[in-house]
Amino acid sequence: MKNNQRSFNWPALLGSIALICLGVLAWELRWVLLVLFGAIVMAVALDVPVQFIIKRLKLKRPLAIAVVVVLIAFISWELGTLLLPELLEQIKTLNQLVPILVQRLFLLTGDIQGLNDIQKSFSSLGSIASLQRLQPLGSQLLGLAGGAANSSIQLILMTLLAILLCLDPSSHTRLIISSSPRFYRQHTKRLLAECREALGGWLAGMTISASLVFVVTWAGLVWLKVPLALLSGLICGILTFVPTIGPTVATLVPAAVALLISPLLSLQVIIMRLVIQNAEAFLVTPILLKRTVNLLPTVALMAQLSLGALLGLPGVLLALPSVVVLQVLLEEIFVKEIMDRWTLRSLVHERTSRE
Repeated sequence: MKNNQRSFNWPALLGSIALICLGVLAWELRWVLLVLFGAIVMAVALDVPVQFIIKRLKLKRPLAIAVVVVLIAFISWELGTLLLPELLEQIKTLNQLVPILVQRLFLLTGDIQGLNDIQKSFSSLGSIASLQRLQPLGSQLLGLAGGAANSSIQLILMTLLAILLCLDPSSHTRLIISSSPRFYRQHTKRLLAECREALGGWLAGMTISASLVFVVTWAGLVWLKVPLALLSGLICGILTFVPTIGPTVATLVPAAVALLISPLLSLQVIIMRLVIQNAEAFLVTPILLKRTVNLLPTVALMAQLSLGALLGLPGVLLALPSVVVLQVLLEEIFVKEIMDRWTLRSLVHERTSRE
């Protein structure tokens, strides 16, 4: 017994060092892993209509993917031709209304130092004359341009990876299954199928929900005669993919624009958005996502805050898909395979074997 106590557990030490090295490597390659996970999410989203076309039209997978890509490009082109000119005009109008909105808020709230500084900063943008004032603005513009270029490259790589993954999902699935132990391969195959089903159902449900929020918000703002209705509705629809935080932030844009007309109109917009948001959260979303993973609001919010702090906006956008997959894995592996089988008898047996 003394020899066993004195003997050092080298496999445990080596395993711990390997886990630490893998964690450091994953952190250094976090943007690559982010692009890969984003590509997996896009591939699952693309695979949903591809599977539908394969079942209905009996086409081969490459041809079905080509049909889906052509349909997406055609719909995007038609929507862009129809809505993009008005959307760009509304974005330009919004940029012109921001200083007026800040001034209106300053008049309504009184002499607040923070708003006063914001108002002075906006008023000083039109009167920049010296090179010293232009240099910080130029560096910010260069930073924004560099960030936009980097995001565009990541999006292009993500799209290409998604198409490649969708072209041959069985080979990638077999690669993951073969990397697991032989006795666990059937369970790994079932886990991958459940993760794909949960993620695909969540994406389909959220896409329908976001589209409904966009159309209803746009129609409601047009009915209330609020300016920039299309832009505000589009923002509300996109931010539906970011629950808890997104709808609240999205409401600020139409409410602020309505405030330029009257406080009463702004209150009407807030009430309308509350009705739409609650209907989406408690009626539409539960119906659309009844077969997928039920995400707790606290878990969703903590995931968004954590990944947002680590990875910025891409982390916020991919927080919920990662939680959907992680929740399936935790339920099937941690709960069923470990916690449900952890009995008092096994604990006593483990202690006696150590002694």
